[in-house]
Amino acid sequence: MRDDTGGTGLADEGLTRRLKALACTAPLHDLDARKAKLDWADATVYQMAEIALHTIDQVTIAMDFDTGAGHDEVIDRLLPFIAQQAPSRMPEEHVRVAKWVLDNLINVGTTDRGFRRVYGSIGPGGYQRRQFDFKLLVELAAPDGEVYLRATDEAINVLVGALDTDVESAQIAAEVKLENLINRGRLADAKLAAEQARYRTVQYGETLRAKLDATRRDVRSVDWEREVPELLDSALSHIEARFRAENAILKNITTARDETEDLDRKRRAAELVDIVGDCIRRHTRLQSRLADAGAVFRAEQDRQQFSGPPQRATLDLFGQLLVPTLGLPLADAVAPAEHFFHAAAGITAPVVPSLSSLVSLLLRQAPERDQLVGEIPEPELMPAETTDRFGDDVWRAADELLDLPEVPRRLSGLLEEARRSRQPGLAALVALRAVHAYSPGVGAARRQGDRSVLLAVDDGTLLDDPDFGGADLLLSTAAVERADEEEEVA
Repeated sequence: MRDDTGGTGLADEGLTRRLKALACTAPLHDLDARKAKLDWADATVYQMAEIALHTIDQVTIAMDFDTGAGHDEVIDRLLPFIAQQAPSRMPEEHVRVAKWVLDNLINVGTTDRGFRRVYGSIGPGGYQRRQFDFKLLVELAAPDGEVYLRATDEAINVLVGALDTDVESAQIAAEVKLENLINRGRLADAKLAAEQARYRTVQYGETLRAKLDATRRDVRSVDWEREVPELLDSALSHIEARFRAENAILKNITTARDETEDLDRKRRAAELVDIVGDCIRRHTRLQSRLADAGAVFRAEQDRQQFSGPPQRATLDLFGQLLVPTLGLPLADAVAPAEHFFHAAAGITAPVVPSLSSLVSLLLRQAPERDQLVGEIPEPELMPAETTDRFGDDVWRAADELLDLPEVPRRLSGLLEEARRSRQPGLAALVALRAVHAYSPGVGAARRQGDRSVLLAVDDGTLLDDPDFGGADLLLSTAAVERADEEEEVA
């Protein structure tokens, strides 16, 4: 039945929110879908989505105001949980499963290390497909150069089963529910409610940390005249109310723990005491940061306003290095080029994955948020492109033609054989894959566990074909050496 008061629009907005919430869980389900393809272990015994949730849980709990969780620390915390799922497997396999899940939650191997999911929405123009970009775990660099992990708002919402929830109202609701469950003696359910309250506490601190980080980058990007003072006032009022509520809850739990004779009930009450105590400690640290926020603003305002130009001399790479080096003989030009390369690139892998990602992160403006978390900003989205030009039958036929493990073949001969099959689009797909094989993704093939990769070589022969031009490439299939095989050889 249609609601004439605008219920249809509300239903559409609610559907969009649920679709975004479902999208945040898609990477976790994808882990279970891909675990059977792992060639270094029979991973079907592991529940990868559960391990992923436990990973996000451990990162969130380890997060402080300024730092996060170290990679090794998270893996160590995961190992007992993974060992419970497969006690008969070797510890080395448990470590490898933990690293695989962690890398997939960070989305290692992609350019921006983010996830993208397509969902539909109904608007004035009818049904439209939109793209939702999000991250679950992010890597950040500490001032000392160490890399640590932090959970995003989307990841924390995956834990508590909601999306884009007002932090303060959710915190109050969680604590009311927690106190009610304790009074009714349902300590098992109270533990879950207490953990959700702690996640909301972490999320509240993230809001203030983001404001202060943006202030340190550019004090003009944050509204310190109205927005932040209102945020600080409401946050201090929030902490004052939470201290009273959490101390009252802690008193009730302690009484329940000390008076009960049931060992299981006593153990659950002790766990609740630890969780609520941790919430109180986090609120104490947050209160300290709130008290220092004004001093941070004044210090950054002075630093950014009165700091002078850099005093270091700049190097003219073109005039002082490139032009003189180009005028030298090759034997003499090698030494300065090597010195510059080692100084610019370094001898070890940098802690930040890529320079382009670092520059984009540093120059990105702080997202517009309300006093707490606010809504996820809506990006300008374009309809998803259709990528199913070639059907499954055409792909299978192309795989058979391009399976060349022994003798290389010319592209012209493969195109002629493809046309004889009279399968529409097969010749075009063979040509496209041959061009792609001229610069094969060997690294991606190793990460995905592929057994072989298609290689193309140009020996100078021109392609004589009625539909395609260019080089008549030599095509062959090469075996890919896996990482575990390299370790055995070493």
